[in-house]
Amino acid sequence: MAIKKADLILIGVILAAALFTLGALALTRQTGSFVVVRVDGTEVARYSLTEDRTETIEGVNGGMNVLVIENGTATMTDADCPDQLCVHQGSIRYDGETIVCLPHRVVVEIEGGEEAGVDGVAG
Repeated sequence: MAIKKADLILIGVILAAALFTLGALALTRQTGSFVVVRVDGTEVARYSLTEDRTETIEGVNGGMNVLVIENGTATMTDADCPDQLCVHQGSIRYDGETIVCLPHRVVVEIEGGEEAGVDGVAG
């Protein structure tokens, strides 16, 4: 079965549209200001991305996660959950990005907005 000229044009148009969309997304994403920690849907902490710190998060049923905020990024460096998917998700820094630990029901999300105060709480 031979590829026709029309097939090649269609493939080219689809690739161009995909590249355009990816480029637009990359150019419009914003670096966040806060790291918001939610456990079982309830906000338990909010930290500035500009202040380096290490926090231990207690999830449901006593689960433990370690969050490191450093150089404007947030990373889950340790967890006592069995699959460790949250640890392997890597660093986040852009508004809307998340790290999720399902066994502990912990969600770490980057949000934009005004900078947090000295104690890490928005003021």
